[in-house]
Amino acid sequence: YGHGAVTVAKAALKGGADNLGVATLEEGIELRRAGLKCKILILGKLINSEELGSSFYWDLVPTISGIREAIICNNIAKSNHKKFVIHLKVDTGMTRLGCNCNEVYELITKIDTLESIYLEGIYSHLARADTDLENQPQESFTQVQLNRFEEVLNNLGERKKSLCRHLANSAGTLSDSRLHFDLVRVGLSLYGYLPCTNFESKIILKPALKVKARV
Repeated sequence: YGHGAVTVAKAALKGGADNLGVATLEEGIELRRAGLKCKILILGKLINSEELGSSFYWDLVPTISGIREAIICNNIAKSNHKKFVIHLKVDTGMTRLGCNCNEVYELITKIDTLESIYLEGIYSHLARADTDLENQPQESFTQVQLNRFEEVLNNLGERKKSLCRHLANSAGTLSDSRLHFDLVRVGLSLYGYLPCTNFESKIILKPALKVKARV
């Protein structure tokens, strides 16, 4: 969020985070250059061999959405005689990034035939978890997305047990434990803010930042 990636990352790790997520390749490289050794997932889309090659070089975990990126990752890792760890994003309704829910099983089947990549995780992103908390609709879109994500996982059978599964943003983390799966991706609330104004939480958050200026 522009608050200083290295400072925030170190505070998150000190506070108990197991690994980190960043929006861009450049943010991930910045953290590596600062000496951070933990696992770092890039949530943004990397589409060409140069970007994915940099991700491999800096030991970052890219997000892929299709077989094309998977093949690029496999070729990069194969030429370096190593494994390339990746995560797969599924579009359950955000419509910003990710493969179609109906294509996941076939895609993972193809990925598993590529010897130089390791599909470590599968995830999706909640589109309206914060507004669902405010409006409290009878059947929220968050519930629809959860149903779609669980259906995708169930279709994978035993394969899903070997995958790190994640879905929840700040609103999902604080509102419903069913959204937690294997890890959560806290964003706004990392800085001490609730996802919406009228949300009540048992966790007491204290704003971590202030902006001050002279009149």
